[in-house]
Amino acid sequence: MIATTQSGLIRIRKTLSNLSSKWYMWLGLLVSGLCLFIALRGLRLADVWMQLKTASYIWIVPGILVYFLAVWARTWRWHYLLRTTKIIPVRVMWTPVVIGYMGNNIFPFRAGEVLRAYVLKRKTGVVMGTGLATVVVERLFDGLVMLIFVLCGLPWVPNLPILLKQTVILASVVFLIALLVLFIWAINPERVRALIVLVTDRFAPPEVGRRILAITDSFTAGLSSLRSATGVTMVFMTSIVIWLLETVKYWFVMHAFSFTVTFFALMLMNGVVNLATTLPSTPGYVGTFDAPGIEILKIFGVAPAVAVSYTMILHAALWLPITLLGLWYMVKEGMSWQEFKQVAETKGQ
Repeated sequence: MIATTQSGLIRIRKTLSNLSSKWYMWLGLLVSGLCLFIALRGLRLADVWMQLKTASYIWIVPGILVYFLAVWARTWRWHYLLRTTKIIPVRVMWTPVVIGYMGNNIFPFRAGEVLRAYVLKRKTGVVMGTGLATVVVERLFDGLVMLIFVLCGLPWVPNLPILLKQTVILASVVFLIALLVLFIWAINPERVRALIVLVTDRFAPPEVGRRILAITDSFTAGLSSLRSATGVTMVFMTSIVIWLLETVKYWFVMHAFSFTVTFFALMLMNGVVNLATTLPSTPGYVGTFDAPGIEILKIFGVAPAVAVSYTMILHAALWLPITLLGLWYMVKEGMSWQEFKQVAETKGQ
């Protein structure tokens, strides 16, 4: 009877997970489609094609090189976050990071973060929960830096839209609260664990409670770098360097087209588009990257056809090289596509 009940619960959970995944997929398609409609409305595609034909694509090369330097800095930051758990050479962590980017670009739900932790476990034995905890820390610091970039760029915006200002304020509050929760967790892990034990003992079956505690313990291990002011400062400063390097890529690609805006304007664009990519979308952030970027450039007086062309090429230059390299590493590591797909699907469930 118990076995039958458990199998029934498993089937129900799988059904709900599949429904949730499908709803997220359709929502992503809707959001991406809406963003593309906003970005391309009233545009003459012939004008966009003319801009694409006359662009000086040689500028993309230094942009890609700088971008990979930013990826290396990300790899170093992850190495630093995990140093209290296990000292792993940066060169070893490079492959999981690149594969993670590839996963984010071709799978929904930002499943590349799970793939990254999975490949790291496969190569080094680091528990996935610990790896994912450090990824959460990274993402929150990235979000904080993005907000700082937006704030740096806002004074340069002519006729600042009220919606943009309100969105920045709301996002700032959300990210600061999330960071505060992680800091409290990192500083008082015993109290957090005791609270989770209290909740699971009261509301969860013993087996589920044990699994939750195991995940909690591995997650806590990944927060250890936040227990010192030095650790927090290093992660924060590295995050600033990472995103400044990515903005330099925006600057290089800009020179391929017939417009010029300030570096602060590109910082604003970088911050806004990366915050927007947290919205549901198709894999590769189609639409959620493009529409905000185009609108920001139009605010600074860039012609719509130029803004669309630039954003398209920038998006491709951010997406294609790292995705191809990630696929090559996947083959090199002897990992099958089916294995990747199974790991990626756990993110949706």
